[in-house]
Amino acid sequence: MVTNDSRISHQGRLRLTLAAMLGFFFFLAAVLWSVQMRDASEYESHLNRQSVRRVRLPAPRGRILDRYGRCLADNRPGYGIAIYVEELRQPGRISRTVDHVGLVVDRLAESLNLEREITEEDIREHVVRNRPLPLLAWRDIGEDTLARLAESSVTFPGAQERIPGVDVTVESIRVYPEGRLAAHVLGHVGRADPDLHAEDVYHYYIPAVEGRDGVERVRNEALQGQPGGYLVRVDASGFKHMEMGRRDPLPGEDVALALDARIQRAAESVLEGVTGAVVVLDPRNGDVLAMASRPTFDPNAFSMGIARQDWNLLIKDKSRPLVNRAASGIYPPGSIFKMVVAIAALENRRSSPDMVFDCSGVYHVGDHPFLCWRKSGHGWINLRKALEQSCNVYFYQLGLMCGYERIYRMADAMGIGRRTGLDLPGESVGLLPNDAWKRRIVRDAWRPGDTCNVSIGQGALAVTPLQMAVMTAAIANGGRVYRPRSVLGSDLDPAHIIETQGGLGVRPGEALADLRWSAETLTAVQGGMLDVIHAPNGTGQRARVEGVRMAGKTGTAQYKRDGDDLRHAWMAAYAPFENPRIAAVLVVENSPGGGGLIAAPRMRTLMAVALGMEDDQAGKTVL
Repeated sequence: MVTNDSRISHQGRLRLTLAAMLGFFFFLAAVLWSVQMRDASEYESHLNRQSVRRVRLPAPRGRILDRYGRCLADNRPGYGIAIYVEELRQPGRISRTVDHVGLVVDRLAESLNLEREITEEDIREHVVRNRPLPLLAWRDIGEDTLARLAESSVTFPGAQERIPGVDVTVESIRVYPEGRLAAHVLGHVGRADPDLHAEDVYHYYIPAVEGRDGVERVRNEALQGQPGGYLVRVDASGFKHMEMGRRDPLPGEDVALALDARIQRAAESVLEGVTGAVVVLDPRNGDVLAMASRPTFDPNAFSMGIARQDWNLLIKDKSRPLVNRAASGIYPPGSIFKMVVAIAALENRRSSPDMVFDCSGVYHVGDHPFLCWRKSGHGWINLRKALEQSCNVYFYQLGLMCGYERIYRMADAMGIGRRTGLDLPGESVGLLPNDAWKRRIVRDAWRPGDTCNVSIGQGALAVTPLQMAVMTAAIANGGRVYRPRSVLGSDLDPAHIIETQGGLGVRPGEALADLRWSAETLTAVQGGMLDVIHAPNGTGQRARVEGVRMAGKTGTAQYKRDGDDLRHAWMAAYAPFENPRIAAVLVVENSPGGGGLIAAPRMRTLMAVALGMEDDQAGKTVL
């Protein structure tokens, strides 16, 4: 029998249960409202961050042009074969997917007659990282391979359907249409590492390149442009569903060089078969019209990423093809330094153009004999004749009369022993020795014998061909030392390329110094250099170009290596004599002959091309 008290107690429990249930449902409704309404935007943002991938698109790299708009560095499309791994995923362990993708790669390689380029580890990394974008199996395939892929019916063993998940990609590849031409000036590119500190963080980087040397490096920011990107939505397994948005990249700017491809080609041709360097400047403003170094390399080899074994061959090559000898090579200058000694003596009133010295073939400083290249001597000789004949004994005596400190100051003012300020990387300093240097390094004082050695461009003196070209240009223009300029600008504005009757207009250069040499000094030194080429017995007569008055100076720098007597053949020249617009320096390493025999004929060929007379002169030069 149910009593009234028990019935009341039972009803109370029902009411309590109902109240609890109602409270739970109200709580659940509040939570659902919070999730679906109040905090919906925040959860959606978290979801998007987890399911949307940001992909970086590199910009097409700007071109590099010579001063007349000839293309020296460009881009071309490179086609690749990509595999969408998410479309080939297998149930179960990751190794099953890796093996399956590997099978697809092997089947493609067999059908398309390609060697496999990606490893199992590459595939595993791609699968583990759950990348939503394709795995690039081959880059830069040929048109024949593309055609075979389009017509291919590659299948799995026993299957009838074409392999899924395979697509063709397109990327921009750096190309140098002139091959090795101006390789040390242009530089090369390499694969760019992602900028982990960039404001926009990407999940995937399409392969991009950056400048690693030369103009490609110093103008990389202008050349590389602004990257773009796009958003792609993926699911939890990494399957790509749709592209959500895109920002197209902005192409890089074109860069115009001071280089003249025609002169550059001639500069490299005169070094064919030898080791050496050539620098050609415009003495009116310092423009680098040509800069050649041999041996050289092909920058195209770096565009797709150079193989390790090929890189090792380059860096272990004893001929050092990657070194730009024109700006980085260091040599004793030999007799082309004699102009510096002459100018120092004349400008400091320590000598005059008419002063004569006797050359008997040898000059003694104490008990030490200093020899002239002509054993019988030159007899009594003045400055102009001493330059023409490159008389060592004359310059021993002139250097001692002038005093080395004055020679040092003049050489320093002309940029010797320090960087010229070239707008390319890797320029060497060289060495302009003095008493302080010798006391620090050799622990001995500067002696008269040191002055004799440096006065003929020997001893501890070491220069770059570029420094000698700057010096030659300064003599040609009357004493203005210009900073060498290899880049005209990062666009093709008419202010950069001015067509005139004589070709490109002369843009003002950056003068580092105006030494204001006297007319008497210039007449004597420039006259002696004129005689070097045009006098009947001038040491540089093999450089003569018919119909052109040209000034120059030959040099033979002797040195010892491993007990062997070696020499470098030099020549410096400028033309036309009355209105110089070309100043050039050429050096041949470990030459079988002196500057007059080896360097002068090459200078003749170079000058004939630079002055626009190659049709009449270049073919007549015998090297």
